[in-house]
Amino acid sequence: MAMQKVTVLGGGVLGTQIGLMCAYWGCDTTFWLRSEGSIGRTEPKIKRYSALMLGDLEKAKALLGNPMGAYVYPRGLIRDWKSTDAAAIDALIAAAKKNFEEKIHIELDMGKAVAGADIVIESMSEDPEAKIAVYEQAKDKLEEKTILVTNSSTLLPSMFAEHTGRPEKYLSLHFANTIWKNNTAEVMGHPGTASEYYDAVVAFADQIGMVPLKLHKEQPGYILNSMLVPFLSAAQALWANGVSDPETIDKTWELATSAPAGPFKILDIVGLETAYNINQMKPVAQTEGTVENRIGKLLKEKIDKGETGVNAGKGFYQY
Repeated sequence: MAMQKVTVLGGGVLGTQIGLMCAYWGCDTTFWLRSEGSIGRTEPKIKRYSALMLGDLEKAKALLGNPMGAYVYPRGLIRDWKSTDAAAIDALIAAAKKNFEEKIHIELDMGKAVAGADIVIESMSEDPEAKIAVYEQAKDKLEEKTILVTNSSTLLPSMFAEHTGRPEKYLSLHFANTIWKNNTAEVMGHPGTASEYYDAVVAFADQIGMVPLKLHKEQPGYILNSMLVPFLSAAQALWANGVSDPETIDKTWELATSAPAGPFKILDIVGLETAYNINQMKPVAQTEGTVENRIGKLLKEKIDKGETGVNAGKGFYQY
């Protein structure tokens, strides 16, 4: 059975995109935010990412009949590229505008936010204590039917299962950035996750335009970040050690691999606060003189200046 009501805990970069994708595919979607200040930060993200999604749909019409279209169309927004046409895309745009207007809500009251939810998606920062606090706040307010998932990039669901009040209905559902184009959804349970709820989350990922990618066991970083994080760490080490500057490092990667973006452009998209939190979780980052310690200090300098990435208008690059 399709899930009708979704609650997203958090309105960061990915949380906003996840909620928009749920609304796009017809789910009644509520963002739970911690404060009035959070609303002021999340509403511009909703506006920005919904506009990007609609813009990519509009651009997709120009790809019709182009053999390259099958490789670059927004995969999370159009289910069957082979059979689509301009009229079908126009219909998707009209439906998306209607859904974004009618199906997105913001709520500060946790009880109201999760009431009736089929699935609750936790998308808070990579801070174990913050996640535990949110789970403790939510667990007595969730209905019996509600499945709880985390979008944590690096932390294992088994770390938090006991705090959720529903370990058998708790697992990880991890998305990549710009999820309407890079429509991956990594599904990872913990030893206590019941198979029926794992399967329900796999079906939900497909429902909202994602390609479910099933992990058979827990793995820090899932599949994607197990490859991506070492790549970004290597680039940051080159920068922190003074080997080269971010622009040159990016140019090297882009020219040599034909990749559309180098590691520092990716870091701007991910957000420097997330990169900083991941770096600081390494014990060696607290040791003066280590490369991880230098990376942390350099990232903190940029964060303190408000240069936190694309959403701030500036990170390693100006936007």
